[in-house]
Amino acid sequence: MSIFNLKQPRSAPSTHTGVLGWLMKHLFSSKTNTALSLFSLYLLYLIVPPLLDWMIFSADFSEKTNTECTRNAACWFYINEKMSLFMYGLYPSEEYWRPNLLIAITLTFVLAVRLLKHQIYRHKVTLSLFVIYPFVAFFLLYGSDFLGIKIVETNYWGGLMLTVVVAAVGIVASFPIGIFLALGRQSKMKTIRWLSIAYIELIRGIPLITILFMASVMLPLFFTEGIDFDKLLRALIGITLFQTAYIAEVIRGGLQAVPRGQYEAADAAGLSFTQKMFFIILPQALKISIPNIVGSFIALFKDTTLVLIVGIFDMLAIAELATTDADWLGRKTEGIVFVAMVIWVLLYLMSRYSKTLEKRFNTEH
Repeated sequence: MSIFNLKQPRSAPSTHTGVLGWLMKHLFSSKTNTALSLFSLYLLYLIVPPLLDWMIFSADFSEKTNTECTRNAACWFYINEKMSLFMYGLYPSEEYWRPNLLIAITLTFVLAVRLLKHQIYRHKVTLSLFVIYPFVAFFLLYGSDFLGIKIVETNYWGGLMLTVVVAAVGIVASFPIGIFLALGRQSKMKTIRWLSIAYIELIRGIPLITILFMASVMLPLFFTEGIDFDKLLRALIGITLFQTAYIAEVIRGGLQAVPRGQYEAADAAGLSFTQKMFFIILPQALKISIPNIVGSFIALFKDTTLVLIVGIFDMLAIAELATTDADWLGRKTEGIVFVAMVIWVLLYLMSRYSKTLEKRFNTEH
């Protein structure tokens, strides 16, 4: 009689590779997932074919008047007809070269930063981007009598140009202030800490639409008579104040996520508070906070549509304004869809850039 009882070899575990494997793992891994996946496919079947038919297959691309376009599908020539309005708002057509030149300058700066291999040169270009670029952008878009560039008041600005300006200024202005507020909230000085906490919690408890309304109506009351604040400037101040509080909270979370040993190592090395924060702690906190920071910037970009409350026409407001043209009545849907696609592309690029930054600064192994 044998001491050992031999067992039959077990069959190899089932494996799925390729598209089928991905589907089985993510969509049909259980009865619940299978039911939800089938229900989602049914919804897509109900929505996608009519949408594609309206947008592409039955759409009109060449008809040049509203009467020539069919009423049951999109008329994309309307977008082509109103393209300048969507891009620049009421900006004078003879001055379109100015925002176009600014776009070219922006792309040049970005390409220079990406293509330059030497770190010192890249830092110089980046520094000039933050120091010189704002003045160049202001004088190009607004103008200057001294430079011989026609002044275009901000009430003529609009469309995608205004949306990008509001979002960019809000992002660039709120980021450094948010860093100092986050550091202030971590400060050992009670006055600075409590002032920072009070500001952050107060602003986070107020909707952006309320802050914009206050910036539009109440801000001029704090200045002497005769000082007239531009509507766009009021909106920029309100958005910056609002975004600063959220950036501060995001960075504070990053500061708390830095291991305690990093603080102790910096103290053991004899570094001052400024050296410890700006050379050791803050870079790590910012690296940890990249996804949340970009997420906050994306939320700000979407919130720019609220500037309509102060009488500023961003891209979405322009889509509403364009429908008042008697020659193109009933084409509001095309404008909304076009704006949604443009905004989605911009936000998608921001999220992809966030992924790139995460990979670049990932030092974990």
